[in-house]
Amino acid sequence: MATYDLSQLRRSYSLKGLRRTDLHDDPVEQFRHWFEQARSAELLEPNAMVLSTSDGRRPSSRTVLLKAFDQRGFVFFTSYGSRKASEIEATGQVSLLFPWYGLERQVGILGRATRISTAESLAYFVSRPVGSRLGAWVSQQSSVISSRKILEMQWQHIKQRFADGEVPLPGGWGGYRVEPEEFEFWQGGEHRLHDRFRYRRNAGPSGQVGIGTAAWIIERLAP
Repeated sequence: MATYDLSQLRRSYSLKGLRRTDLHDDPVEQFRHWFEQARSAELLEPNAMVLSTSDGRRPSSRTVLLKAFDQRGFVFFTSYGSRKASEIEATGQVSLLFPWYGLERQVGILGRATRISTAESLAYFVSRPVGSRLGAWVSQQSSVISSRKILEMQWQHIKQRFADGEVPLPGGWGGYRVEPEEFEFWQGGEHRLHDRFRYRRNAGPSGQVGIGTAAWIIERLAP
């Protein structure tokens, strides 16, 4: 097969630069600012993020949806029997990437993922459409199946089982919260001189984050 040459597929980035004075000292607040701009720009799925995990030997990535964030971290939901969950349980370390192409921006986050409480998972689960709640019961995520018909049969079975409309939280489904340890804010620039700023946690004199010093160190990175 001939090489599919993409060397001439490129575009220039020129929407806006990024300077240190543009940045909030708190990366979560900076993320909130950019996220609201992504929503206002009506980007497709602004809360879509690439979640990368590893089993200790090989990485794997997939797109999931961010469902909440605050100073504690960034929350998403999944089956606890999925590949991503298995790899999270093995290492705890994950990366998140928000690719906001329409704004020539991306935000990367490194951190540790832990399960949220059952009460928090339930609060989100009951807010989902009924079809989505049924889907959480139907799919044994990441398992091998012989055909789509298997899923459709399981769907009908679960639909009949919970015909009264009360769909309980599955025992193997819930949320993870990613506690951030590092952020990178990337803004495309002309001539590939992109602007990149990294926030990393800073330990104060006592060894605790944010004690006696700024909680985050902000550094400009070469593009």
